[in-house]
Amino acid sequence: MGPPSSPLLSVKHAAPPPRPGAVARQRLHERLREARSTRLCVVVAPAGWGKTTLLAQWATQPEERPRTAWVSLDRSDDEPVRFWRYVLTSLCALDPGVGGGALAALSAPGVDPVTVPLPLLLNDLAASTGRHVLVLDDVHVLHDRRVWEGLEFLLAYLPPSLRLVMAGRADPALPLGRMRARGELTEVRQEDLRFTAAESSAVVAAVAGIRLPPASVTRLWQRTEGWAAGLQLAALSVRGSDEPEATVARLRGDDRHVLDFLVTEVLDPLDPVWRDLLVRTSVLERLSGPLCDAVLGRTGSAGILQDLEDANLFVAALDPGRRWYRCHGLLREVLRRELESTGPDAASALLGRAADWYAREGRMDEAARLLIAAGDVAGAMDLLRSSQAWFFETGAAAAYLQLGEDAASAGGPADAEVFVMLAYAAVLSGRFDRVRHWCDAAERLVDDRTPPIDGWRSARACLLTMRAAYGHEEREPASAAVIEGRRAVQLETDPGRPGYVLARVALAGAHTRAEEHGAAVALLQEAWRCPSREALPTPALLQTAGLLALDLVHVGAPEAAREVCDEVAEAADAVEAVWGAAAAASVTWLRLAAGRLAHRDGQVSVARLRLRRAVELAEVWGRNVELVTALSSLAEAELAAGDRVAARAAVTRAREVADAAPIRRLAAEELQAVETRLGRGAVRAARRLGGLHEDLTDRELAVLRAMTGPATQREIGAALFLSVNTVKGYTKSLYRKLGTSSRREAVDRGRALGLV
Repeated sequence: MGPPSSPLLSVKHAAPPPRPGAVARQRLHERLREARSTRLCVVVAPAGWGKTTLLAQWATQPEERPRTAWVSLDRSDDEPVRFWRYVLTSLCALDPGVGGGALAALSAPGVDPVTVPLPLLLNDLAASTGRHVLVLDDVHVLHDRRVWEGLEFLLAYLPPSLRLVMAGRADPALPLGRMRARGELTEVRQEDLRFTAAESSAVVAAVAGIRLPPASVTRLWQRTEGWAAGLQLAALSVRGSDEPEATVARLRGDDRHVLDFLVTEVLDPLDPVWRDLLVRTSVLERLSGPLCDAVLGRTGSAGILQDLEDANLFVAALDPGRRWYRCHGLLREVLRRELESTGPDAASALLGRAADWYAREGRMDEAARLLIAAGDVAGAMDLLRSSQAWFFETGAAAAYLQLGEDAASAGGPADAEVFVMLAYAAVLSGRFDRVRHWCDAAERLVDDRTPPIDGWRSARACLLTMRAAYGHEEREPASAAVIEGRRAVQLETDPGRPGYVLARVALAGAHTRAEEHGAAVALLQEAWRCPSREALPTPALLQTAGLLALDLVHVGAPEAAREVCDEVAEAADAVEAVWGAAAAASVTWLRLAAGRLAHRDGQVSVARLRLRRAVELAEVWGRNVELVTALSSLAEAELAAGDRVAARAAVTRAREVADAAPIRRLAAEELQAVETRLGRGAVRAARRLGGLHEDLTDRELAVLRAMTGPATQREIGAALFLSVNTVKGYTKSLYRKLGTSSRREAVDRGRALGLV
């Protein structure tokens, strides 16, 4: 089992080849070379100041090319899984020893990039002897806080083997002030990018093929203020002018006026076929010959694109093979205004043709984005309905969710099947906060006449199964999920369909949460005997096996539990070999059941190993009940081995989790029992504090002390080897115990009590 193929454009992780005739800017190249001594280099300036050109020149120099990974970003990359896939793919291409495991882990369903893939990447980088640079171009298109949290986490623990360069129109959403104060930041800004008079003269000479008199160069430099786009357009105007000095003398106004004037000067004399291509493809961020042919309804676009690049007309190749190009963003704005003047529907029609081309090429995500941009949200919803398998089989569930939400927000028609699949996509991409929303949206549409979803007899049964399994928080009573699961089972009556199995597994899970293990076992055994279970995705099959094995242990049927574990052992090992800790959602229950069975059989050393792994996986999964159960079971095994110190550590951690969030009765009783065996005073290892009604645990004290500094919750978690969700749980517990409501109040209260 390997990671699914990813719908990535290879052009996006290739450094653009240098533009012909571009002036080498050695002073800035030297600044970028010096940036290797800092964690982060930012290149920040408005559009048209030559950020990409500068970095492309530098990255493709012979001494830099072997060590530079590149990612060109656009608005579609503003989603964590897609973003990190591009980053990891680029790093793997640069060094096969860096990022491969992280990329595989990222393909696991429901994984948070910060939880597993990024730590794996950091481990690879720490072991690497190379020195690499990752360039992220156009970071201003990123707004998702989860993407920036991941980047902040990466930067906080970045080994010397990697340095980051980010280019964009605005400062990245990172703690630049703190990094600046620590000497970890290099900055290249608008003033640095401004061309000097000598560089301006070189630009005109390279583009126009003439040498202007010094006075004209000085005037041009003063008018454009060293603005790269203005200089480029001015040089193009001079090249086509019979009176170059007079053309320079006519320049007036600010950047926008200069741009409009010079674009007119440059575009008006163009060959009509060239101009038509530029105007009508201004709706597209990336251009290729076949794409332009499809959009324009003609042939020969590839040759025109190459001619435009050769003529320095703001069309730049994106890959060494010159198959893909981009038109400069500023020129596109002007061209788009011209296109819109031809008719209100011109852009929509062109975007629709581009969407059709991408769909024929098997790029359903790009096709859906273009349909939404064209205003054809009904077409986008149709595409999402008909292309579910493509998205889910290529690991693009997060993209499916994002596109569905975009289409719905844009006024797309309500579609029961798409809404149910959006709930499923939310599960696969770890967005459990959106599962209930889309289940509720689908609930209003699904009735007995709704066509069945593939693999199900009843669309309503699919919806109820989704809601029963994932639509309720742990602290909610399980009764609602049981009712929903029963209704799903009543509707899903065809054992030849996978839905038959999934409905029973969902109801069994609800019974397990209600601690009705006998009822859960009956349902799970029926599902396990059903031949259609073979049609389940491997993660769902392993979850089903793990839940059955654990429930069998609870009802006192260890032999039956062992048979289930043995039956799927090979598949579980294969999944964990590929995904590592990111397989937590698939195999935690199995590892926990196997550890408890080994302890029951008197195989103490085996039990300790299996239960330690179960604890590691439960930490990654982030489910408190499983974590407390695994820690309590591990403590029992450590006691059986005579290691009271290790047992104490496991129980102390379990108590901290149990105090931070509610857990089920049986898990609480198991923890209480092992605490009693160890002795409560030793287990808690806490201190009575004057003025407090409750003890603070050691871990709570550690978090409180870390809160006195500037570290974020994610940085605190990394320092204490905790997930950010666990840190949040401790923080809530601290506020409650200290009687405070903010970080500052908690720190002040802790100081008053002598705790920090």
